[in-house]
Amino acid sequence: MIADEGRAGSEQESGGWPDIPGDTAFTIKIREADPLVRAGFPAHVTVLYPFMHQNRLNDLVHSELSRLFARHPSFALTFTEFGRYPGVLYLDPQPHDPVKALTADLTRRWPELVPYRGIFGTGLDPHLTLANHEGPATQDAAYDALQAELAPLLPLRCHVDAVELIVWDGERWQSQAKYPLGQPSADSVPDSTRTAGLREGT
Repeated sequence: MIADEGRAGSEQESGGWPDIPGDTAFTIKIREADPLVRAGFPAHVTVLYPFMHQNRLNDLVHSELSRLFARHPSFALTFTEFGRYPGVLYLDPQPHDPVKALTADLTRRWPELVPYRGIFGTGLDPHLTLANHEGPATQDAAYDALQAELAPLLPLRCHVDAVELIVWDGERWQSQAKYPLGQPSADSVPDSTRTAGLREGT
């Protein structure tokens, strides 16, 4: 399941969280963070889980998704702080607003889609799960140690220029499509980049 929060364990056991083949979701892959992740999936920030079933996706939907995502400028995320949910150690991506704007646009267009199937109420803030394998008795000591190990590798900064549609095949999540974001606004370009461009006459 892409929703990797430890709090979902009891929901999954009671039948409230089962992924079925053909389920889809939108994620932002953070490949720069892959070496930090100790969970069994690539580093990512979830935009919307779940989306519509794969059987409902057609050319019209893909075209609409392409236009929707292109309206959002590409942006940078910076990871400097750790956070925790019960059973989960994560990195906090800043700023949250660009990711939340993507989620809001999708759910505004398809209001029947409820983030995390409503298990977490109105949803969760954007986050990048590092580990989710510890229980209540071990999580504090284990995640204190892991956080101390990974802290020297921060801050981590990445540029986000696309959102990926992934599909559950019954065993794992597979990449299905990639939707480019629009060009970044001038305000999102670092001053040093703009200055270099001016020096080069671009």
